[in-house]
Amino acid sequence: MEYKNILLNIEEQIATITFNRPKVLNAMNYEVLGEIYDAVTACAKDENVKALILTGAGDKAFVAGADISQMQNSTSVEILQLMELGHHTLRLIETMPKPSIAAVNGFALGGGTEIALACDIRFASEKAVFGQPEILIGVIPGWGGTQRLPRLVGMGIAKEMILSGAQINAQRAYEIGLVNKVFPADKLLEETKNFAKKIANLPAFALKMAKNAMNYGFDMSLDNASLLEIGAIAQCFATADQKEGMKAFLEKRKPFFQGK
Repeated sequence: MEYKNILLNIEEQIATITFNRPKVLNAMNYEVLGEIYDAVTACAKDENVKALILTGAGDKAFVAGADISQMQNSTSVEILQLMELGHHTLRLIETMPKPSIAAVNGFALGGGTEIALACDIRFASEKAVFGQPEILIGVIPGWGGTQRLPRLVGMGIAKEMILSGAQINAQRAYEIGLVNKVFPADKLLEETKNFAKKIANLPAFALKMAKNAMNYGFDMSLDNASLLEIGAIAQCFATADQKEGMKAFLEKRKPFFQGK
């Protein structure tokens, strides 16, 4: 598929999807979401891709939200379709078998925060700004913000952000656990890629099982989630990487993982 609104680059086993509409601060619409869905699906299937980075083009925005000019006169049915596509796309990012990292380089408002929330890890530029300002235009978050944000930062802080529509800077986002690390703007992508490379060298199946155990066990009872974890680790013992990892540990050498 040829992309008009995003860039997809694969280098050193790291796929980078760049939201590429800087003139409108990388705002999301139906077409952009469709391209993201296609690109993430391709990355999930590509054995040469070990990790995924999502970032924004330009120096102002990661994603400044949905394209309001396109949404303004939409019907409820049209909005339902857009919200469903957004949820399907973000859930794909969240559950794909490979780690995903948001490199938030600027404004991440509304859908921008929601895309970051769907990633496994969030790194931010010192210039990054987060927020769920939908209430200020008479609606609510529609791509998972009301669900993922409370799960990540707690209900009280999530309600403060969503019910006020207030924006927070990168440091505050770090303090509440919304982002993992904050970097100078000119170091963000470099540091994100360095982290992604470390993950790319780890056993792929074990990474998948770890994600599955956390993603699907989070809302289970502890007993059921524990059973999920037990099954996941047992499956790891069917891989060559488990054999290599434990052998290397006992031989006191660096393991050589093959993703098998």
